[in-house]
Amino acid sequence: MPTTDPAADRSEPSPIRAGLTCRCPRCGKGRLFQGFLDLRPRCDACGLDFAFADSGDGPAVFVIFIAGFIVVGCALAVELVYAPPIWVHALLWGPLILATTLLPLRPMKGLMVALQYHHKAAESRAEWNAGDGQR
Repeated sequence: MPTTDPAADRSEPSPIRAGLTCRCPRCGKGRLFQGFLDLRPRCDACGLDFAFADSGDGPAVFVIFIAGFIVVGCALAVELVYAPPIWVHALLWGPLILATTLLPLRPMKGLMVALQYHHKAAESRAEWNAGDGQR
């Protein structure tokens, strides 16, 4: 548990720096993940509860688009210039696919969580008036 008041004498780090380094978006010191992509319940430095964080599939979508652009572009260039057999493509692009998808996934999820915290993003909560069906 934190020993000091987290609100006292604190300046929040850049959400981009905190997210990409997988650190707490409030203090920039505590670790964000306890596994590869599992969020900790709370920051071990300042006590921020990470229950607000729900990045969903956002990080994976960004990573897939970026990795697809890189790998498909490289594969097309190699095919047009050298026209190697299919096994050479499998040998070349398998490791590149793994590298371009797995390496940036954790920092992208950290970035999404930090930006959610920074912009105070939350799920939409529609409140309906039961009498007239109006919001």
